[in-house]
Amino acid sequence: MSASALRSAARRWRSLQLFAGATVLGLIAASQYYLAVRLEGQEFPFIAAVVFAMPFWYLWALLVPAVVFVAKRLPIDRARWVSRAFLHLLIAFAFAVVHSAVVFGVQFVAQPSAEMNFQERPLVAWFLVFVAYEFTSNMLAYGTIVGVTHAVDFYRRFRERQLTAVRLETQLARAQVHALRMQLNPHFLFNAMNSIAMLIRHQERDEAVRTVAGLSDLLRYVLEDAREQEVPLGQELEFVRRYLAIEEVRFRDRLEVRIDAEPETLDALVPNLILQPLVENAIRHGIAKRAASRLVMVSARKSDGNLVVEVVDDGPGLGSKRDEGSGNGVGIPNTRERLSRLYGERQTFEMADASTQGVVVRLTIPFHTESMAIVAEPT
Repeated sequence: MSASALRSAARRWRSLQLFAGATVLGLIAASQYYLAVRLEGQEFPFIAAVVFAMPFWYLWALLVPAVVFVAKRLPIDRARWVSRAFLHLLIAFAFAVVHSAVVFGVQFVAQPSAEMNFQERPLVAWFLVFVAYEFTSNMLAYGTIVGVTHAVDFYRRFRERQLTAVRLETQLARAQVHALRMQLNPHFLFNAMNSIAMLIRHQERDEAVRTVAGLSDLLRYVLEDAREQEVPLGQELEFVRRYLAIEEVRFRDRLEVRIDAEPETLDALVPNLILQPLVENAIRHGIAKRAASRLVMVSARKSDGNLVVEVVDDGPGLGSKRDEGSGNGVGIPNTRERLSRLYGERQTFEMADASTQGVVVRLTIPFHTESMAIVAEPT
């Protein structure tokens, strides 16, 4: 079944539900009115009670889409609840008058009342009495529809935020698993172990011990069971230092590492394991691809309420058909998606050739030191 057919079927089902609900409520109201009249000792056919009660409910069933449309266009939030409540009050009054006019006309045509003495008061006066008689019920009906609409929308957004949080947790778990696989990659381990063996062979035992300890710390960090979406930038940079320290042993004088983070940025929260794939990308597709390349620089600064983090290398650049989507941990596309889901339109991710040589990756997120609510809704 096509998407349009599914939507049409859903609309028909909602219309049937509205009709059934209005019918049940109308029959209940007609029964109450019928019993009340009969208890007063008056002769009153049940069909007359139905004609009296059903138009009220059926018309409100027809008006539900219009009220839902208004409720969604004018949500009542904390910042504007007074003005929005006043607008809804005016709109509810308009709906009440229109509803009463239609119901009054239907009842007048279907069952002219002998109690309407037009010599005593004109038709307009009788109409105003009818409006006043049903005013409370109409306002209550409008308010109920608006309230249910807001409750359904709130629940839907709540569920979407839950699903988004689950997706982010899954992405973080995948990032950690992928980072672990990278660390356990035979090439990485071979290079690390070969570097340690070389240090031992040259009797650089202290350096060998530091390298082993660094590798152990790196693997321990990745194996930790923590699943925080965000960690302080200082903690993320410490992980990057451990990774680069092992790579420095392998590249020796060919790798120059610079980490330049303003002190006030170290407590800022960033997505967990967000920098490692960018640094790995710089090593594998920058330094390792060009003999003259040697620089990997990570910098962080605060700018206009945002945290700006850059990873720069002096490799061959994007013009050398460098692949943005491969060989970089969770990958550039997944990194973009994580940032988008966490910060929505308040983040930017840029990857471009540096002004001189190499590639600069720049990510900008809101500067914050306390966890932020997930702002992006899943599509």
